[in-house]
Amino acid sequence: MNHTLQAAMAEAGETAESLAAQTGVDPKTAARWISPGRVPQPRRRAQVAALLRRDVGDLWPDVLKRREPHWLREWVDWEREAVALRWFEHTWIPGLLQTERYARATLTGEALTPSEVDELVASRLDRQAVLRRDRPPLLVAVIFEGVLYQSAYGDRELMREQVEHLATCAAMPAVQVHVVPKDIGMYAGLGGGFILAELPAGEHVAHADSQARAQIVNDAADVATLSRRWERIRGEALSRAQSLELIRKAAGSWT
Repeated sequence: MNHTLQAAMAEAGETAESLAAQTGVDPKTAARWISPGRVPQPRRRAQVAALLRRDVGDLWPDVLKRREPHWLREWVDWEREAVALRWFEHTWIPGLLQTERYARATLTGEALTPSEVDELVASRLDRQAVLRRDRPPLLVAVIFEGVLYQSAYGDRELMREQVEHLATCAAMPAVQVHVVPKDIGMYAGLGGGFILAELPAGEHVAHADSQARAQIVNDAADVATLSRRWERIRGEALSRAQSLELIRKAAGSWT
């Protein structure tokens, strides 16, 4: 529990309901701010800090130690608040389901120093904590089958570990992994990976990958376009049970 925030609210005579009314969020969302690891979005943090007459760093010291790139922070805040995540990847294992070695391999060859790689990998692994919460978001991931057989620079042990980890994650109650068969031919997923997040108040936002910096999407029309594309991709995927069987078979191929 965020005892500092709780004490500041008591001192200022504020409740989750009163903060919600003044910041324009649902009372349930404001109540979650007291929970460990639940950090409001930047604009909300500034509003709450002003209402409580405290510094943001006093109420949420972890925001000053954040490891993810600055441009990604808005998305990470949404990811933490999400009640559901729909994640499609055509070329990678989704980041929330990656092992450390696999995450590190995805950065091979980039113009990064060893310390920058360490920070990016640590940030990606830190984000996985949302799946270990008492009430994790529902994560529905769809991946292309070829990802399971795609060599990581010839490191078979790395891939065996990663695909076995994916199978373990796929069996978690709040995680569903679906696989698009590699004989599907042309399909809507060829445009690249993206993530759709459903927030507690019902708002939907998205994260779209590219060869350059990923795009954070909150325009309603653009989100609707990605939602339609998601449905088309999901319709081509195998069932959860069929996908888990295929993932386990792929893990065995790396031994």
